[in-house]
Amino acid sequence: MTFNRNMLWAGVLLVAILVLGRTFFFVVDQRDSAIVLRFGQFERLIDTPGLGVKLPWEQVITFDKRNQSLDVDKEEVIAADQERLVVDAFMRYRITDPLQYYRTLGDADTAHDRLQRVVNSALREVLGAANSTDIISGRRSELMLQARTEVATQAKASRLGIQILDLRIKRADLPPANEAAVFQRMKTARQQEAAQIRAVGEQKRREIMATADKEVAITLATANEEAAKVRGEGDAKRSTLFAQSFGRDPAFASFYRSLQAYETSLGQGDTTMVLSPDSAFFKYFEKGPGR
Repeated sequence: MTFNRNMLWAGVLLVAILVLGRTFFFVVDQRDSAIVLRFGQFERLIDTPGLGVKLPWEQVITFDKRNQSLDVDKEEVIAADQERLVVDAFMRYRITDPLQYYRTLGDADTAHDRLQRVVNSALREVLGAANSTDIISGRRSELMLQARTEVATQAKASRLGIQILDLRIKRADLPPANEAAVFQRMKTARQQEAAQIRAVGEQKRREIMATADKEVAITLATANEEAAKVRGEGDAKRSTLFAQSFGRDPAFASFYRSLQAYETSLGQGDTTMVLSPDSAFFKYFEKGPGR
């Protein structure tokens, strides 16, 4: 009986300790900070980890001091060039003033809802002033820095008790309904650009060929002129030499010219000539080259 009674009292004592412990004591993790409220009013801030003591009518609310991430709902943004883009972004922040955070935002769900609106507003303002090309690739880092600065300014002005660490776009895509039209427009633009490049290339080809043909014609004309000049000079010299040679021996000159005539007329072997037997054309066949 005594043993059972002791066990009963031990159980009662343990339950009492647990109840009193939960009523009068609390633990703050090293990753958290806490505020103590008395009848709903701020009493004190606890920013160091360890065991704390509170009164039964006091409430302890803890806040995560670590960097926190918020995936922003996809937002459709109209860029400056009237292109519609679906922007998927995320933000990282940290609670720096737990009391102000609690007074302004209350809890994490309310904070995320408020921050969603702030981020979407900043994205519409900043991205709405930029072209879609800049948003997708050209100036994304610069635009995200502007948006982060805008969110940080609004958070400070609204006394949210947080520090904005980063704001980035994960994706910026065209709405599904616009993709086909945009791709077709891009395809048409590339085809027009290719046609223009081909036209310019064809014009350059014709210009180069015309210049080359002109240079060839000039070169051939110059060469023919030089050749005619050289042939003329050669013929003149040949005629001079013949005249000088034939003047020394007229009979040999006459014989040589006849041989040239024979070669021209009979050289092919299939020439038919009808002449009088006493024609002067064949005089050397009868008399030879004698004088």
